[in-house]
Amino acid sequence: MVTHEEILKIARLAKLSVAPEELDSLTKDMNSIIEFADAVNSVAAEDSDFDNSNSLSNVFREDKVVPSYDREEILKNAPNQEDGYFLVRRRM
Repeated sequence: MVTHEEILKIARLAKLSVAPEELDSLTKDMNSIIEFADAVNSVAAEDSDFDNSNSLSNVFREDKVVPSYDREEILKNAPNQEDGYFLVRRRM
């Protein structure tokens, strides 16, 4: 359980100012965050199958080589080219 004093210490270390009327809310929020983290930590990762929760085997398609456009045909419209590549201006 986080106390008001611990919230003030954390705020001081983070160089934040905390108004007295914010202490109750911040303490409650911090305790909720810690409870959530404890709940997540309590789950054993090896017991749960998070890797394949949808039971999918392979959702990727097979790679296939398909014909492309001719390089020279594409580059003939380029304002600047060299060795089969587009030349672009370097920005600084």
